[in-house]
Amino acid sequence: MKKIKKVISYYKPYKGLFIADMVCALIVALCDLVYPRITQDIVNIYIPDKDINRIAIWCGAVLGIYIIKMILNYIVQYWGHMVGVGIQSDMRRDMFAHLQKLPFSYFDENKTGSIMSRITNDLFSIAELAHHCPEDIFISLIMLIGSFIMLANINLTLTFIVFAVVPIIVVFAVFMRKRMKNAFKESKETMAEINANVELSLTGIRISKSYTGERHESKRFEESNGLFREARRKSYRYMGQFFSGMGFLTDFLYLVVLFFGGFFFVKGWIDIGEFVAFLLYVTMFLKPINKLVQFFEQLQEGLTGIERFSEVMAVEPEKDSPNAKELCDVKGDISFDNISFSYSNDEDAVSVINNLSLSIKKGTKVALVGPSGGGKTTLCHLVPRFYELDGGTISIDGKDITTLTRHSLRENIGMVAQDVFLFGGTIRDNIEYGRLGATDEEIIEAAKKANIHDYIMTLEKGYDTEVGERGVKLSGGQKQRISIARVFLKNPSILILDEATSALDNETEMLIQASLDELLVGRTAIIVAHRLSTIKNADEIVVLTKEGITEKGSHQKLLETSGIYARLYKYQFRE
Repeated sequence: MKKIKKVISYYKPYKGLFIADMVCALIVALCDLVYPRITQDIVNIYIPDKDINRIAIWCGAVLGIYIIKMILNYIVQYWGHMVGVGIQSDMRRDMFAHLQKLPFSYFDENKTGSIMSRITNDLFSIAELAHHCPEDIFISLIMLIGSFIMLANINLTLTFIVFAVVPIIVVFAVFMRKRMKNAFKESKETMAEINANVELSLTGIRISKSYTGERHESKRFEESNGLFREARRKSYRYMGQFFSGMGFLTDFLYLVVLFFGGFFFVKGWIDIGEFVAFLLYVTMFLKPINKLVQFFEQLQEGLTGIERFSEVMAVEPEKDSPNAKELCDVKGDISFDNISFSYSNDEDAVSVINNLSLSIKKGTKVALVGPSGGGKTTLCHLVPRFYELDGGTISIDGKDITTLTRHSLRENIGMVAQDVFLFGGTIRDNIEYGRLGATDEEIIEAAKKANIHDYIMTLEKGYDTEVGERGVKLSGGQKQRISIARVFLKNPSILILDEATSALDNETEMLIQASLDELLVGRTAIIVAHRLSTIKNADEIVVLTKEGITEKGSHQKLLETSGIYARLYKYQFRE
């Protein structure tokens, strides 16, 4: 019920439109209720009297009613759907804003395609429900109550005989509801899985083509597509049972009317006009029932969408500590005090970092090296508080980072990673992301410092050149230099370089290393590197393994100790 209330709150900005929609729907329903009554008078009075003028007048009145209905139905269909679109848009806005606040751990555990399915398909189902649910229920109730009153005025006994079938229809609908709900939820989940697989396959299309993996990808897709087909088969089986059952019950209801209405007419308890009107009102009585039957699939889709929307919105977002303070005038002292961390909250989870302590003085360059799985990248992600520690504290300038606002903390930290992400858009857009609102002069200056300006100027559109999805139109070195320009523009006090040049060729690496050297001046830097040649000049080199910090010191000192670092260095330069 709480989930439904949350969705209902989205009607508030569209209250005026919603009321207008419901008023129009009410008038349409009342118009439908008038028509059988006019028909009764025409059959009983004007036709036997051969009163052509009255017949023409009342037929003209019916035509006027139909024209009014046409206009009102247009309003209901157009503006009613716009209410649904507005609610969908607002819900999508809130879900997107909520996703922006969720921790890294949520995105580690959920596929991008699955999240996309929730923010598109599920919200569309909710929008359709938001428009049709109140309108269909309201019209159906008016028609049911109105037709009952009209039928009761014609013959109360016959009306009660007809309405005796209604509880059977209601019981059947309630019985089938739970089955359909579970089946539709399963089909939505499998659809989300398909979206996730398609998103992964299309993102990696160049890899699958280069390894001739098209058949493999098609096979994987067919497997998930088969699961979707099976889930849909189950949901449509239940839906088929529901619709066929409801169809039979409504047909049976009509048969009851035909039999008992005919019986009452033969007995002389109703006249021919009343019998015709009764049949018309029963047809109108069946109309809302049929509408509710058709609405049922939409209801199941919408309720499933609401549940999946609520699941995302219930995930706890990143929150600042009470009375969190802004991080200002950063000097750059970083302290790791007995920290521990694991990616899982389970008690049996293995710690990636266990009781690690390290101190980095302001303005120094500390390099993290060691075998894969030692926690180097994890340590880098803990500084901007992308993940929460299991124990210990990380401090910047003596301030525990949990007492600082995340925004101010991350504002003072710049990151350059091996896997550069560029947004779809222009080169200018991607550099400006370092400090949104920066001037063209500042963007150009940042590009010059990153040694990418001259290349940009050789392009036909210069800084307005489109980079393609994830920067596909640029080389690895060009993308990396744009990411470095982005950090130059940001101008942070603390810099984290995570394998920033490991994916580049030697010549490109030398060019980018020159840019990085300029970027490092006057900043505290944590550098993760596998190419040890790039960190020989670091103020301190820390060897990090699964056992924690095993060695620490300058390049020359570590070579003299003949430990892990010395072995790694000699292996890389064995020729």
